[in-house]
Amino acid sequence: MKSIQDRLLALMNRPSYQPMNKSELARNLEIPSNDRAEMRAALNRLVRKGKIVMGKKSRYSVRGSKREELVGTLRFNLKGYAWFFPDSDDPQNIEAGLDLDKYQRVYISGQDTDVAMDGDKVLVLIEQQSTPHWHKHAKHKRGNDRRNKPGSDENAAGRVLQVIERRNNVIVGTYVEQGKFKYVQPDERSLPASVELTEDTDAKSGQKVAVELESWDSPFASPIGKIVKVIGWPDDPGVDVVSVVHKHGIKMEFPSGVSEEAEAVSETIPESELERREDWRDQLVLTVDPVDAKDHDDAVLVKKTKSGWELAVHIADVSHYVKPGTLLDEEAQRRGNSAYLVDRVIPMLPEKLSNNVCSLRPDVDRLTKCAIIQFDEAGNRTSARFCDAVIRSQAKLAYEDAQEMIENDGTGGEVGDAIRLCATLARMLRKKRFAEGALDLGFAEVKIVIDDKGVPIDVKKMVSDESHQMIEECMLAANEAVAVGLKMQRKNAIHRIHEAPDFDKLYEFSEQARALGYRVGDLTNRTNIQKLLDLVTGKPNEEMLKLGLLKSLKRAAYSTEALGHYGLSKMDYCHFTSPIRRYADLVIHRGLQSLLTNPPAEPDRNPKLAEMSEVARHISETERKSAEAENESKKMKMMEYLVNIARSGDSPEFDALVTDVRRMGMFVEITDLKVKGLVKPEDMPRGDWYFENHSKRYESTDGRELGLGDRVKVEILWVDTERNQVDFRIV
Repeated sequence: MKSIQDRLLALMNRPSYQPMNKSELARNLEIPSNDRAEMRAALNRLVRKGKIVMGKKSRYSVRGSKREELVGTLRFNLKGYAWFFPDSDDPQNIEAGLDLDKYQRVYISGQDTDVAMDGDKVLVLIEQQSTPHWHKHAKHKRGNDRRNKPGSDENAAGRVLQVIERRNNVIVGTYVEQGKFKYVQPDERSLPASVELTEDTDAKSGQKVAVELESWDSPFASPIGKIVKVIGWPDDPGVDVVSVVHKHGIKMEFPSGVSEEAEAVSETIPESELERREDWRDQLVLTVDPVDAKDHDDAVLVKKTKSGWELAVHIADVSHYVKPGTLLDEEAQRRGNSAYLVDRVIPMLPEKLSNNVCSLRPDVDRLTKCAIIQFDEAGNRTSARFCDAVIRSQAKLAYEDAQEMIENDGTGGEVGDAIRLCATLARMLRKKRFAEGALDLGFAEVKIVIDDKGVPIDVKKMVSDESHQMIEECMLAANEAVAVGLKMQRKNAIHRIHEAPDFDKLYEFSEQARALGYRVGDLTNRTNIQKLLDLVTGKPNEEMLKLGLLKSLKRAAYSTEALGHYGLSKMDYCHFTSPIRRYADLVIHRGLQSLLTNPPAEPDRNPKLAEMSEVARHISETERKSAEAENESKKMKMMEYLVNIARSGDSPEFDALVTDVRRMGMFVEITDLKVKGLVKPEDMPRGDWYFENHSKRYESTDGRELGLGDRVKVEILWVDTERNQVDFRIV
């Protein structure tokens, strides 16, 4: 007679087997109740031996079966290994029965990435679901922080089986000619040392080029491709940023058909279109934007009413000009959003639309979608309606202009009065929003000033003052009102979601806060998070803790499911206010057409739910791609700025904050520049320093201490422009 262990394995190896829990296994095998303890022991033995795995909802399956193959995205680390992030919506992953909440990321060693590149959609075999062997048998020194190691207890390990879809089929590198040999040396360190070329090129040896990948069959062989763009000499102005653009697969030029459609758009609005719209041209509608903005998406007007307030948010009516199925629409969807790099904007729509016909310029007629929202005296939304409108913006204000009017009563005439009234409502909405649980995660940013040769010459702090907060509150109110309106009418929509954070990551963040001396309550209660944020406001480590909290939160994304927005503490939220630069907003505008008080005679077709889900997935990815390109371009120029400072011979000292302490050294951030870097133990002040992990500090034999949250003065020691990393020494 077969043992219970053999019977379990025989059942799980059947082709028709679906993962079962203990009760289901016992019933299927007809195991009597007095033998179930033996069955549980057999299951535990099989799990320990690695023959079976326990997946989602405590269901068991055989290790190495099809069910342990997951689909998701691969992200490379600078050190050569990669993280694999399973796609929770993929049907194959759902069928696999693995606990995707537990295995939110999977460690892939550099030897197991096959021919995958950063951002690719891949199929991965899960080979290790507990502590990986290299970690389990490692001899840890006193105080070693295991949470910082690849393959720690909460992570699985695996290997790439197949590249399903390339994120970007273009490789950026340097063209090299060595005698008869002609090849491209990739910039990306995770790729092989050379790319073979199938065609001749006009490129000169040493120039930056973009190569379209044609084939790559083995990690032990060179990729094969053809040069599709000669970017230029590395030192030429703008070549570095253009290389970043190509690396992330962002298209700079519009296809000819798209440009032709844009040029064919008439700047004259037909009289019949004006007649069917609400006419706001004689009202004090105005725009407030950055001083160098060219695409003006939104305009606002606030009125005091007998029962409270009326806020009108006018948004450029891109849906009037960009129709579903046109080349313009297809290209906008493919791009997903505009990309804002350090020295340029790569728009979602051609310039004629983004900077002209759709842009809400002053003193010209412009078509809008308008959300008119009523609030009571306490700032509670009482009603909202939506309409097609025409406006003639009465003023184009920079944030600095609006801030001056807010701070100085009586200035700015009628426009100044309108701005101050808007600011009064915005203060009320902002206070109410935080009282209801929204998190204040704003912090200062910096802008790198580039000269006409592409050289960074200055760094300026970007201030989020009341004028910025005023417009932000108006846009948040409009986005929420539209989301609620669409939900009430059961319209399919693309929602902006921000799911609740993972408990373990919140715990790690709370430990960081405690290490800095803050008393932290249960952070699964958002009230305690905001209390902590209030405590750190204005303190030297404010930004460090806010960044730590951000890292513990999930990434905001687009979804057809209304899963709520954790950071804003809103159940229903969408993007409605920026259709010039975000495709999600254009989809929302089309869905809103049938809810308008004056709908068009033929509303635009709204995508079916399955199609809309694919759009949401795609634009979540393009948003991430653009953000990565933007951050890389800023880092690159910041490193160049630091190199220029170091070469100047002045060796300036910078005020810095210790943001993390590890055995390898202390991570610090230059406060004024928002630049992070490493201070190695040998670059600390003279003395014998040793690391104390439990207190996150370095201590010297003569009693000195350096640790998390400390203020130090540093100078630049070394800048690695290839890795965008900088080392400092403490002065």
